Amino acid sequence: MDCVLTVTVWDEPGARPRRYTLRGDPPGGDHPHPEAACAAIDRGEAPFAPVPPGTRCLEVWSGPQRATVEGTWRGAAVSAHYSRVNSCESARWNALAPVFGTPDPS
Repeated sequence: MDCVLTVTVWDEPGARPRRYTLRGDPPGGDHPHPEAACAAIDRGEAPFAPVPPGTRCLEVWSGPQRATVEGTWRGAAVSAHYSRVNSCESARWNALAPVFGTPDPS
């Protein structure tokens, strides 16, 4: 995976963010688990795509966490935002949990 990404994670509102650099090919940077993070990104068909407009999502709040991922992946610019405010956003979060430095929920 060819990438240079900055991952910023807020665990709760007003909390100081955690910030990681993630590089791929080979996995590295100051991310605590770069191999797991790169593997999670590689598993996704479009890991940085937002929830498509018009998608029906259950209003199930899973937590206050939010994150951003910015940089480049496979030569393309990335600027993605994540949260856990409903079922669709939580699914996006869970798919990339290792990127955010949290355990993989699967």
